[in-house]
Amino acid sequence: MHWMACAGFAIVLWGINGLFMKLGTNRVSARSMVIWVTAGFVVLLPVLWRGTTLAGLSAGIIFVGLIAGTVNGLGNWAVFACLEKGAKASVAIPLTALYPLCTVVLATAFLKERPTGLQWVGIALAVAGGAMLSYEPAVASPEEQRHCVP
Repeated sequence: MHWMACAGFAIVLWGINGLFMKLGTNRVSARSMVIWVTAGFVVLLPVLWRGTTLAGLSAGIIFVGLIAGTVNGLGNWAVFACLEKGAKASVAIPLTALYPLCTVVLATAFLKERPTGLQWVGIALAVAGGAMLSYEPAVASPEEQRHCVP
């Protein structure tokens, strides 16, 4: 399967996941959702484990995998907490999906990767899109609303 097909599949699945994240946090705490999401990963282990071997993996590689899993779990918790505190899924999920911007900064600093000019334009547009997405006009107080009624 071409990598773009895999990326498209991930986009669809993560889009569906955003809906279920909000549905879950409407009913249980963010901490509970992290536990159930982790249980979902565990359910997948037998399928993913087939044909995979741990032989030859260094302690460093295992450590990197464990750190990545821990950071991922904490990120999931933060998204669930955001939704639990009343964020709209239609705003919070796309906004938190701007996490690759952090990856760009880290890859530039630690991996010496250099985005092209066009990629920097895309990064700027993503930041602008995130700002526009998160903007919510101030709601007038009842007192202000009374003064606006003709």
